[in-house]
Amino acid sequence: MPVRSDILRAAALCIAALLPAGARAEGIDTEHLFGFMIGSDVGDRGEREFQTQSTGRFGKRGGAYRGGEQEFEVEFVPAPDFRVELGSSFAAHDIRNVPGLDDRRRPAWQGVSLDLRYRFFGREAAPFGMTVALQTHAERIDETSGLPGRAYGTELTLAFDRELVPNAVLAALNVSYQPEWTRLAGAASTERESTLGVAMAVMAQVRPGLLIGGEARYLRRYDGLGLDALEGQALFVGPTAYLKLSERSRLTAAWSSQVWGRESGSRAALDLVSFERHQARIIYGVNF
Repeated sequence: MPVRSDILRAAALCIAALLPAGARAEGIDTEHLFGFMIGSDVGDRGEREFQTQSTGRFGKRGGAYRGGEQEFEVEFVPAPDFRVELGSSFAAHDIRNVPGLDDRRRPAWQGVSLDLRYRFFGREAAPFGMTVALQTHAERIDETSGLPGRAYGTELTLAFDRELVPNAVLAALNVSYQPEWTRLAGAASTERESTLGVAMAVMAQVRPGLLIGGEARYLRRYDGLGLDALEGQALFVGPTAYLKLSERSRLTAAWSSQVWGRESGSRAALDLVSFERHQARIIYGVNF
């Protein structure tokens, strides 16, 4: 379809922008640099980390909507260029008078996740870094409505990054595909949907251990696992900051707002059915 061809061409142009001008990138570790994206670095063999990730989602069409997720994750690198992450999450929702959603206010244990990443090549030996990430999750609470049920999802991400100015300015690109199966408690059928995303970021090191920049993400939500029928699309833009607290700990904070969107069949300037108005994330990690 023409729309999909346009997305693929845009992704190709973004990748081309990361291609070399001659310099090799060294110095900046991109593994945990971003809020809503991932970098190509995966850590050194034998490295172990504990991480907490807090995500907030705010604003739907009408009423009051607040959704949050708290994840606890353990990461380790058993082999060169290969990282494994195991996680468990809790969810909380405060929903009142939102069309299409039941009023709900309660926290609950949400589910578990497994994240596998393999770095095909790094910036120290190639013009740019490239990593493939496969993240799967099983959940007992629906992320959007907060209703009990069963949800299974997989997210496949290609991550590219390159230092534009060595040890000072870095650009990154993510291309992702995420199919999901959801069956709410009492529902007669299983919902199947998929999300296609292209995201870019630029980060600058203003002083050693402190990087500031921004992320832009374009997301398209489809009914069906094969990108069958477009349900909505949205463009999120916002700032990101990374701070190295010590030799073993770090903190990442990001805020992202929907600056443009379109629900299928609607003329509204935003899609507040498939997506939220604002998203926020704080990540804290420590090596052990």
